[in-house]
Amino acid sequence: MNHAPARPKKSFGQHFLHDRRYIDDIVRAIAPRDGDFLVEIGPGEGALTLPLLAAAGSLTAIELDTDLIPALQARASAVGELAIIHADVLKVDLKALAHRHGVERLRIAGNLPYYISSPILFHCVDHAAAIEDMHFMLQKEVVDRMAAEPGSKVYGRLSVMLQLACKVVPLFEVPPEAFRPPPKVDSAVVRVIPLPPHERHDADPELLHAVVKAAFGQRRKTLGNALRQLLDADAIRRADVDPKARAETLSPGDFVRLAKQLGAR
Repeated sequence: MNHAPARPKKSFGQHFLHDRRYIDDIVRAIAPRDGDFLVEIGPGEGALTLPLLAAAGSLTAIELDTDLIPALQARASAVGELAIIHADVLKVDLKALAHRHGVERLRIAGNLPYYISSPILFHCVDHAAAIEDMHFMLQKEVVDRMAAEPGSKVYGRLSVMLQLACKVVPLFEVPPEAFRPPPKVDSAVVRVIPLPPHERHDADPELLHAVVKAAFGQRRKTLGNALRQLLDADAIRRADVDPKARAETLSPGDFVRLAKQLGAR
């Protein structure tokens, strides 16, 4: 049964990848293996779903748009075993999903809706212990922020929180014309690998989040001013950080020490 191409919905931020070259490049980057527990976020029309399914034999897709599901199931039926979870990915417990299927870790992929990409990234980081790796298509600006180093103009909260939990590897760019409809921005594919337990920080996650959010909330202020509701200048110095410095000059490890100082109060 042939299905007409879906009409992309602005409300879901849908841009369907259709260029075979980039689809093949993404599948090669993911390198799916038989037996992998693959999870695709936002499969859309199945451009990535079907080749991933063919390589791994089975795949779980999380799709919010009900209208896309019947055609996707029909296309996948002759390729492999596709399970579709009709849900908002932000409400899916990825750790529970892995546990329910008896696997230690998931491999996650997706062409993420650009308007909600940061919340999805933070959601995945919260479940990092249950994830082997992630391959995402994102707005290039977001990938630049994810991988930014201290001192960069785009280094910020997303950079710090992701790099403390994961290794971020930008892979390649994808032009607007590779999508239907073409987005007004350039896109890029990124590999995100959760750090092994011995490389992860040991600060309280809530305190770390509070420090990073406050520090970058007012970028032009010194840390002494930006963090004054949390830490005074002496406490900042005890973390081996200059209170006169600005957030964008600090390494991710500096924020860990600040969070520990906050926890020691």
